[in-house]
Amino acid sequence: MKTTWTPTTWQEKEIKQLPAYPDPEKLSDSYETLKKLPPLVTSWEIESLKAKLADVAEGKSFLLQGGDCAESFELTTSPKIVNMLKVLLQTSFILIHEMGVPVLRVGRIAGQYAKPRSKDFETVEGKEIHNYRGDLINKFEPSEEARLPDPERLIEGYHKAGLTLNFLRALSDEGFADLNHPEQWELNFMLNNQYYQEYEAMVQSITKAVRFMETISPEKFSSIQRVDFFTSHEALNLYYDSAQTRKVPRKPGFFNLSAHMVWLGNRTRDLDGGHVEYLRGIENPIGIKVGPPFEIDETLRLIEKLNPNHEEGKIVLITRFGKDNIEKQMPGLIQAVKREGFPVIWSSDPMHGNTFSASNNLKTRNFDHILEEIKSAFAIHRAEGSYLGGVHLELTGDNVTECVGGANGLTETGLDQNYETFCDPRLNYEQSLEMAFLVAKEWKQSYL
Repeated sequence: MKTTWTPTTWQEKEIKQLPAYPDPEKLSDSYETLKKLPPLVTSWEIESLKAKLADVAEGKSFLLQGGDCAESFELTTSPKIVNMLKVLLQTSFILIHEMGVPVLRVGRIAGQYAKPRSKDFETVEGKEIHNYRGDLINKFEPSEEARLPDPERLIEGYHKAGLTLNFLRALSDEGFADLNHPEQWELNFMLNNQYYQEYEAMVQSITKAVRFMETISPEKFSSIQRVDFFTSHEALNLYYDSAQTRKVPRKPGFFNLSAHMVWLGNRTRDLDGGHVEYLRGIENPIGIKVGPPFEIDETLRLIEKLNPNHEEGKIVLITRFGKDNIEKQMPGLIQAVKREGFPVIWSSDPMHGNTFSASNNLKTRNFDHILEEIKSAFAIHRAEGSYLGGVHLELTGDNVTECVGGANGLTETGLDQNYETFCDPRLNYEQSLEMAFLVAKEWKQSYL
């Protein structure tokens, strides 16, 4: 199948969720410039992630994938990056301590700049303008000029991703994740959460364990000072992803070197569409979002098309049914995948199927609804004899007010206090840590 594939054969197919650029020559110039820039990640890192995902599929570890709904060029700042890394580290820290298995961290970061939309246009002050599709395509500002798709933003997205990734690597490699000093991860607004005492006791427990190991060992453990951290984004703007897709020396196949893992969205998984055509040719691990509306047979054909060699660690099935649909639709999918013998990693996205508009018209999600879908996902996998190996969360390390509920009981009237998202609502720092405790409890109930 791959003998006729190139990084640009997707252009021969129908392309959804990608608006037409008004200046083809400018687009071509940006595309050629992007092709010549250095890679953001390496093939060795991609292969390492794939091997670790194979361990998740075997039930030996757990996948935590999380981050922003849509990253912003303007908010590519050190405090935002630090807070995002903090919340991902701390949630993984909780999962590891409570579950007793390794946790694989994959951020929705350093490339999550494009978003699918249900409509191409919106009306602002009586004028029809392009919908905002993420900073990689156009600007958030609601004006006709700002919303025009601009190919130069492909280059800006590359540079913002590079700056983010460079800072993440520096933090991860130079002691930010040092378990000797877990107190430096603290953010003050966790203090009022009902789980704070459990968290504090957990920090003390790990600190004692680390000091004990260092006392009896002649050498300091480097593994407690640094962590492996991988990046991911939705492969939505295929100009951006295909421009950074290339061969590497002494290895077969093509690698998308803009991220370690990319995923296929619920709106772009047509078997004969451009996005599937692009993704079938790369060596990276691929996530597949699956939720209503979907067909089981079509999903099986999609998995086969993207992973014809049944490679371990290649496919992450990210289910997003919503709390009201999961019990009706998910068991049949699990049974079909097991029947075909496909080696997949199962992950639950409890966010996207549980979005609604509050009374003030702000998009939001209810913490209890998110948790309900997670609980159902664990129960269904347990009943079907399969392993739910991960969660996929939209979250932030900032104290935003975008999702209602949680221990502190944020209500709809409080949403406008600090509603920052450019697209979908995210769990804030405190809600994320609380969710980590509750996910760990469900995992232990299912697999211990």
